[in-house]
Amino acid sequence: MALSKLDKAAIIAIKDCMGTKKNEKVLVITDEIKREIGYSLYLNAQALGYKSLLVEMKARKGNGEEPPEEVAELMLKYDVVLCATDKSLTHTEARRNASAKGARVATFPGITKEVMIRGLNADYKKISALSIKLKKIFEKTKTVRVTSPGGTDITMDISGRTAYASKGLFHKKGESGNLPTGETFVAPLEGKSEGVFVVDGSMAGVGMLGKNSVIKIKVEKGYATEITGGKEAKKLIELLSKNGKAARNIAEFGVGTNDKAKLSGILLEDEKVMGTVHIALGDNKSMGGNVHVPSHLDGLINKPTVYFDDKVIMKNGKLLIK
Repeated sequence: MALSKLDKAAIIAIKDCMGTKKNEKVLVITDEIKREIGYSLYLNAQALGYKSLLVEMKARKGNGEEPPEEVAELMLKYDVVLCATDKSLTHTEARRNASAKGARVATFPGITKEVMIRGLNADYKKISALSIKLKKIFEKTKTVRVTSPGGTDITMDISGRTAYASKGLFHKKGESGNLPTGETFVAPLEGKSEGVFVVDGSMAGVGMLGKNSVIKIKVEKGYATEITGGKEAKKLIELLSKNGKAARNIAEFGVGTNDKAKLSGILLEDEKVMGTVHIALGDNKSMGGNVHVPSHLDGLINKPTVYFDDKVIMKNGKLLIK
């Protein structure tokens, strides 16, 4: 029987990206919304000969909300954990605990068949090399400044912080990240970011944005103090209001490194698009920060110019690092 494109993408995830070995056990976590993708990962893990378990939970209400206790406990018992869910489990204690125990975890938040097929057919060796190169540059940098034609002008202090290369190859114990992937990111120092960023690509929890539906976010002393725009801005304010001031923390600055990713309104893919950057609000504990809140929302900026200290590393959406 010929394999479908989805099956082929699932096999790439299991074999290439996770590097699953002969006697390893695979846990697939899904929900009623992403069942088709979860089931494909599970069936292909079985077909490849791995001892596998599929567990379906009720879809979470927000990104970063913990899975049920029973699911969190199962995550500690498997070598490879694949989370094909509607909302992100990346920034949860359950994921962090599983990683600390040595599990290799891939999260697929909001994944669709199209994103899975497109994003997993990229050259992950190339993505990995670029992401790691950027990580080294990030870690030599004190100040990041981002400007954009949309009106962004923000400065973030990243001095001394570890940067993370989400390279799509999770072969070592405890490694984790999104699939599909391709980004390098860092948690800016709390309380130090200043300026304005204008989200004009897409916003987690809100969706695609256009010229007439941008969200303008004013940042003072590391927090989003003012959010303006139309109904999209109102939706973001509503999402943030559930978790207080901590949800407005400038949590992440990231650069996309996947040349196959396209702007689709699904943040899992959008934040990986080559030539874009994203800034997230909320939890940064997963990336070496000090803010723990059950919310992590990324906003994508188009055509950015990015300065690392005084050096331009991206100009109008063109990455100058090869």
